[in-house]
Amino acid sequence: MFLEEWKLQRGDHQLKRVAIVDDNPNEQYLYPEFVLARQMFLRANIDAIIVDARSLTIEADKLCSNGKPIDLVYNRLTDFDFSFPEHAILRRAYIENLAVFTPGPRHYALFANKRNLAVLSDKDALRGCGVSEDEIAILARHIPRTILVTPENAPSLWKDRKNLFFKPHEGYGSKAVYRGDRLTTAVWSEISKGGYVAQEYAAPSERTVVVDGVSTKRKMDVRIYTYSGKSLLTAARLYQGQATNFRTPGGGFAPVLVV
Repeated sequence: MFLEEWKLQRGDHQLKRVAIVDDNPNEQYLYPEFVLARQMFLRANIDAIIVDARSLTIEADKLCSNGKPIDLVYNRLTDFDFSFPEHAILRRAYIENLAVFTPGPRHYALFANKRNLAVLSDKDALRGCGVSEDEIAILARHIPRTILVTPENAPSLWKDRKNLFFKPHEGYGSKAVYRGDRLTTAVWSEISKGGYVAQEYAAPSERTVVVDGVSTKRKMDVRIYTYSGKSLLTAARLYQGQATNFRTPGGGFAPVLVV
């Protein structure tokens, strides 16, 4: 996957150094993933470093860490478009094509911004884009109806809030998401200004796990990790509460058996 992204932008040039980038990477909850990724690159004879995004520099038209040029950035930041002031070097390097970024702002805009769900769940919009009726039916079965929140439609969404889930356009990790039936008027006054999508509530499925010898119900979601239209990995997350998390006793990642 990383080599493919490299070849798409750099052709047959050799990939020499990869930087796995985040803010305070050593303090990230999933820092072990960074270490595993670094080991993977090293086994492929590609130099790899784990680096704080704010420590990067541009020298002689190259993105650098401690003076050493970086060819490819494995981006783990949640500043998806590099708009934060502390990531100005990354933004410049991306705009000036000084390194290959994966994923980068374009990937996020195309595949991850939640505003896309409003189009993917709108049958008329899909027909206008030339999507076939069979494909529209598949999308309708799997994507809950999603609407952009605007000041104009806010009153009707408030009335129907008990059937809705509200998520920020550019959110991540279930931050600032709200079930409509638990909204306060204070929170709603902010959501109604825009920047959110309203999605039909889809109740999660449940599985039974044993925690400290006691059978316990846990909510579940399934994630399919893909690249270029191909499935790479399937995993589930078990959790308790309003949104997915890694801290529920008996929760976290769980294997998926395909039968």
